[in-house]
Amino acid sequence: MKRVLNIREHLGSLWQLLRWTVLVLPVAVLAGSASALFLWALDQVTRLRWEHGWLLFLLPVAGLAVGWLYHTFGRRAEGGSNLIMEEIHEPGGGVPGRMAPLVLVGTLITHLFGGSAGREGTAVQMGGSLASVYARLGRIHPANLRVLLMAGVAAGFGSVFGTPLTGAIFAMEVLVVGRMQYDALIPVLVASLVGDFTCTAWGIHHAVYHIDFAGAAGGTHFLDGPLLGKVVLVAILFGLASQLFAELTHTLKEQFTRFIAYAPLRPAVGGILVIALVYLLGTRDYLGIGVTSPEPGAVTILSAFNPGGAPPWSWWWKLLFTAVTLASGFKGGEVTPLFFIGATLGHTLAVLLGAPVDLFAALGFIAVFAGATNTPLACTMMGIELFGAHHTVYFAVACCVAYLFSGHSGIYSGQRPGVAKKEAPLVPRSSPK
Repeated sequence: MKRVLNIREHLGSLWQLLRWTVLVLPVAVLAGSASALFLWALDQVTRLRWEHGWLLFLLPVAGLAVGWLYHTFGRRAEGGSNLIMEEIHEPGGGVPGRMAPLVLVGTLITHLFGGSAGREGTAVQMGGSLASVYARLGRIHPANLRVLLMAGVAAGFGSVFGTPLTGAIFAMEVLVVGRMQYDALIPVLVASLVGDFTCTAWGIHHAVYHIDFAGAAGGTHFLDGPLLGKVVLVAILFGLASQLFAELTHTLKEQFTRFIAYAPLRPAVGGILVIALVYLLGTRDYLGIGVTSPEPGAVTILSAFNPGGAPPWSWWWKLLFTAVTLASGFKGGEVTPLFFIGATLGHTLAVLLGAPVDLFAALGFIAVFAGATNTPLACTMMGIELFGAHHTVYFAVACCVAYLFSGHSGIYSGQRPGVAKKEAPLVPRSSPK
């Protein structure tokens, strides 16, 4: 007879839960506090840029400063989020403690003077860097460093967006394409939850998004056949947009490196190109983080959820502004610009297909991110945490299809291939004898 209850085994599980909870709590609190400081400072520098438009003309000088800062003091910290991923895969030289202050200062400079960048890269790098410092000071066994770094990533991501469940899944899913790192499930979940709680406790508030479209009446699990078909169609385009962003950013980075030997000059040239794009288009809508704007009628992530809130090519211009900014060497993340690209592209496609604008903006918001980071499960959960569970089926379909059609490229070079997206050919059934 099989034993139903194994006391020793369950006590061991309880001990593991308590041990990892205690171990990751400092990492989570540090990462959550760092995210709170960063988000507060980001809001301040963004308001300064809005109030003093002349700051844009100093973007090349700011780029030179950021480039020099990393060229002089960066060393291994220059690897950013990809270095953290590599250290999780194969622990080696460690994540330097200087990464946190460098990326914080570099990102704030980027946003103050008008670079088009995001915030997740900063939060993830600060979380990973602080986790590494904590491990060294606390003399944590090297075997536990990998999980602590994942906890730092989860806490940083979950706290900066106010999506703790997404942060936990993202930290497990982003490392290897097609595989989840479930051995770190408890630590990353605890870290992301505590990190988000800590950030909120500092008085930080996140943007609130709404989908007014209700669809079929009643329940949270409904399907509208024609609408589902449109979701699949636009999800394919979301995946292609993800691939375009990743490939363009990588290509531009290679060209900057090839033609400009002195690294600090690359973001200076990038700043000049951004200014040129502003004057080419006659708008500053594609600068900065892009969530909101003080200008009436400006294109933002929030405006994309409203009819008429996004011109047809706004997604492309934000993609180009961001690719130039990040490829040249400015600091920040890709994810919030990907939200902008996806939401505005979703808005445009909804108008073309006669579909709900707010729903399709939300689908683009999460699906372009899913394709660019190869994290469809995390992005489906992000849709639920940000927009509610009513449209979960559409969220999942959009993220999974975009993931499939985004190819094998992505924004993280430290991400490793696991399971190929294209399955093996179907084997015909044997003929009956």
